[in-house]
Amino acid sequence: MYLSDGLLTKADFDRQVFTILEKNANESLSVAEILYNGKHSWLWVIVISYYSMYYIANAVLFKMGYKVGEKISHKVTADSLIALVRDKLKGSLIEEYEEMQKEALAGIKADELMQAFDYEREKRGIFQYTTNESAKEAKAKTSLERAKEFVIEMKKLAA
Repeated sequence: MYLSDGLLTKADFDRQVFTILEKNANESLSVAEILYNGKHSWLWVIVISYYSMYYIANAVLFKMGYKVGEKISHKVTADSLIALVRDKLKGSLIEEYEEMQKEALAGIKADELMQAFDYEREKRGIFQYTTNESAKEAKAKTSLERAKEFVIEMKKLAA
């Protein structure tokens, strides 16, 4: 549907575009960690943690031959992860486990990573516009940890 609506397009791989997306993911994660460790802004830890996930997700999609457009890009990215990346991620996680009977765990892990992206996308919107400081502090660490794990796993797919 997104392809036919032009919200997601087929794209030839361009190393420079991929590198920019990956750099943005790394930089966002580093800045989120600095803000968290310095207790500067819980809101921006959450926002920037999410953006590290968003950038690396788009890097993986781009490497697979897809470019997310500008309209509703966050929703398109989230849905495209489920449709195009989930099974590839599951396969990548299975390879890391020593025994094939752990396939079910890899599926759960893949689902958790997909959910983490969607939770952070939704939380970013809520926290950016409506939540008070004390609630933001309580959620900032979770956002940062989810982002770190998500970026690590997505980088494996992009390698």
